[in-house]
Amino acid sequence: MAALDRVKVLVLGDSGVGKSSLVHLLCQNQVLGNPSWTVGCSVDVRIHDYKEGTPEEKTYYIELWDVGGSVGSATSVKSTRAVFYNLLNGIILVHDLTNKKSSQNLYRWSLEALNRDVAPTGVLVTNGDYDREQFADNQIPLLVIGTKLDQIPETKRNEVLTRTAFLAEDFNAEEINLDCTNPRYLAAGSSNAVKLSRFFDKVIEKRYFLRDSNQVCQFS
Repeated sequence: MAALDRVKVLVLGDSGVGKSSLVHLLCQNQVLGNPSWTVGCSVDVRIHDYKEGTPEEKTYYIELWDVGGSVGSATSVKSTRAVFYNLLNGIILVHDLTNKKSSQNLYRWSLEALNRDVAPTGVLVTNGDYDREQFADNQIPLLVIGTKLDQIPETKRNEVLTRTAFLAEDFNAEEINLDCTNPRYLAAGSSNAVKLSRFFDKVIEKRYFLRDSNQVCQFS
């Protein structure tokens, strides 16, 4: 069989939000029984059928790069992480729905990946306001995924999901909320599965069908 074309998708977020569990679920369709801290970067592969069910259908490899680390780490550690950001085609931003700080830190993670040669000159979130100008020219598809949905009490769920909906809006991205220990959240035909497929289709289109010279992250 001919080798499949592939795209590179970063999986970013604070330590402990469940990135490794999410990647395992996405690639193996199984729950990760004993997750551990990711040191450096771990890569897994998912097979995706682009435009499934249409005459344009084609199979691709989706490389999911689970990048370890924390926002508060030293400059030298951030510099080490930067090597993983080369030639990226898409970003999945992962946060813990029970940890508001992990949600706010997604702004910094995205800045670090998309502007890896530019040191941040200040905070990205001031009094809850997001500086949209930071990413006005971003051409890289983004997807926001909230984990640990099962740990939010029913009485607070609406409040939390309303807040995170604004987060996804800031990134001009679709949002998926799930429990990584329950595969049914990504069951075929579900709204989450449709959003995920749509995101991967967009990543593939940007990489192979829309060769815009402005996509500096793809070719730098």
